Amino acid sequence: MQIDIQARNFPMTDGLRSYIERRLSFVLSARDDHIQRVLVWLSDANVPRGGTNKCCHIEVALTHDVDVVIKDAEADLYVAIDRAADGAARAVGCLVHRPVTPARVHEWYEW
Repeated sequence: MQIDIQARNFPMTDGLRSYIERRLSFVLSARDDHIQRVLVWLSDANVPRGGTNKCCHIEVALTHDVDVVIKDAEADLYVAIDRAADGAARAVGCLVHRPVTPARVHEWYEW
């Protein structure tokens, strides 16, 4: 599984990169044959002010051209990563095991 990770407004550490790769590999490995790539964007919207502003945006590109997009924002970046990864795994699981129609895909974007 190809995982691309990018960070904005803060430095990407090796530990953080390793954590994301392990977490996504764990939750998505059962459906690896249906996944083309995973893109992860991390950001800290209000660096000087603090608060619930650490965002994790995960986009999973599936082999049948439907992308799963999950976003989460929390005060703790690791919690945002965990919640977004779990949401991505649930969405991918549902899409892989059900027929994909435009109406069905739209439901996932309304979360």
